[in-house]
Amino acid sequence: MKGLSILGSTGSIGRNCLRVIEDFNRDFRIVGLAAGKNISLLAEQIQRFKPAIVSLSNPSCVEALQLQLQQLPVKFQPKIVVGGEGLIEVATHPESNLVVSAIVGVTGLLPTFEAIQSGKSIALANKEIMVVAGELVTEAARMKGVEILPVDSEHNAIHQCLRSGKKEEVRRVILTASGGPFLKFSATRMRTVTPKMALQHPTWTMGNRITIDSATLMNKGFEILEAKWLFDLPVDKICVVIHPQSTVHSMVEFVDGSVIAQLGITDMRHPIQYALTYPNREMTCQKNLDFGKIQKLEFMEPDLRKFPCLDLAYSAARQLGAHPCTLNAADEVAVDAFLKGKIPFLMIPRIVKKMMVFSNGQSKFSRVQEILEYDGMIRKETQRLIKKDYLS
Repeated sequence: MKGLSILGSTGSIGRNCLRVIEDFNRDFRIVGLAAGKNISLLAEQIQRFKPAIVSLSNPSCVEALQLQLQQLPVKFQPKIVVGGEGLIEVATHPESNLVVSAIVGVTGLLPTFEAIQSGKSIALANKEIMVVAGELVTEAARMKGVEILPVDSEHNAIHQCLRSGKKEEVRRVILTASGGPFLKFSATRMRTVTPKMALQHPTWTMGNRITIDSATLMNKGFEILEAKWLFDLPVDKICVVIHPQSTVHSMVEFVDGSVIAQLGITDMRHPIQYALTYPNREMTCQKNLDFGKIQKLEFMEPDLRKFPCLDLAYSAARQLGAHPCTLNAADEVAVDAFLKGKIPFLMIPRIVKKMMVFSNGQSKFSRVQEILEYDGMIRKETQRLIKKDYLS
């Protein structure tokens, strides 16, 4: 039986992960859960899966969780830990074999890195970790002999496609993007975009930041960096195509001209199941793709003039150093400002570009703590830039 710790158990990926585990109850044991402030849902998860240890983001939530647990029909009391140290304790628990890293943002970096250092395999659903610390994380995984299994549908698809050939036979990998809600918008109409409009993703249900990043195509830019480190590929072998139907999750083209594609419905339980049960393939309890309902599959080149964030990400992936960390931190602050109505939609890439010029790349990082300190500095400088140039 495989012991599992889930970082971000009450988020979308965490909830779907637990739904998959319910289908394979005989194969997995939940060792640890880490959550934010959704106490009622976490209490339900504790009652259902009985983890040995639970982490909360804030000490003030501990008493509330204990009260919730006392009111549940089945009394069960796990060890409760808090904050960053608590996350690390869950991630490195000796009974856990696999850690699902699903906490959004750089908060998940240190516990995931420590899990790798403890010899845990990682089911990675946090793309920011690879964006800001891909080199350090993949090197640590190589040294410890552990696997990083991608949960993102696109990288999960590439992982599957790469089983069809050798690395030296790969001509390129092709990341597919839905194009978001503004694929057919004119440049003039893009000026009218509101947060409500940008949060209406055409095919996936996701958190606010990733939904906005999908609307700007920054999310696909992050995936370029993620693919570079996950699959040890040069940037010039990673390309993006717009595929509005989101049926083909990604493709790999080999040197003989063959293209292997992974297709499936838009349900995150499929890539989660693949990551949890790898290297085996198990019978799924989810819906299968109905080819009778597929009317067309469209593919087109992204318009970099309309979606400059993609070009910024390519630039960061080629220059490396601190550029990817700057890209991520500045984007997160700019997206937050847009969602709060402080800046217009089209200002997001302009702010990110200004911050990349401001940071000037810096030298590469040698420790996780250096990345976290630099990330904090860029966030503060981005907030200062927004206040100075756009809120004055």
